[in-house]
Amino acid sequence: MNISPYLIAIAVAWLLAHAIKYSIATLQHKELDFTHQLFISGGMPSSHAATSVAVWTLVLLLEGSQSAVFGLATLVTLIVCYDAVKVRRSVGEQGEVLQKLIKQGKFNIALPRAAKGHTPIEIVAGAVLGLAVGLVVFIATK
Repeated sequence: MNISPYLIAIAVAWLLAHAIKYSIATLQHKELDFTHQLFISGGMPSSHAATSVAVWTLVLLLEGSQSAVFGLATLVTLIVCYDAVKVRRSVGEQGEVLQKLIKQGKFNIALPRAAKGHTPIEIVAGAVLGLAVGLVVFIATK
């Protein structure tokens, strides 16, 4: 049974990024269960950047820089990383302000979830991780 190297890269990059996030949370003495940590948004490194750059790396190495799929992979990776830094980060900051206002006003409503985005350094760290994973998967599956 042959498994797509692209799917392997996604799984490995995602698992490694979240294992690193869990390790960082543990070092910071935060009490989070591993299952929760696998699905948390935000944090170091960005699993969004790690997975998209891992696939981007494989597409580059397997299909070449002149292929249409490489152009598409580049576009998707740029959108994912831009969204994580600009859009989701902004929405998360707004969510935190809303939570604070609701708590201060002692309103009897449920607190909205404040999904975290990423700082630029978290995106860069995720991209570096993704590049490494993509290279390793390329070498291992060649």
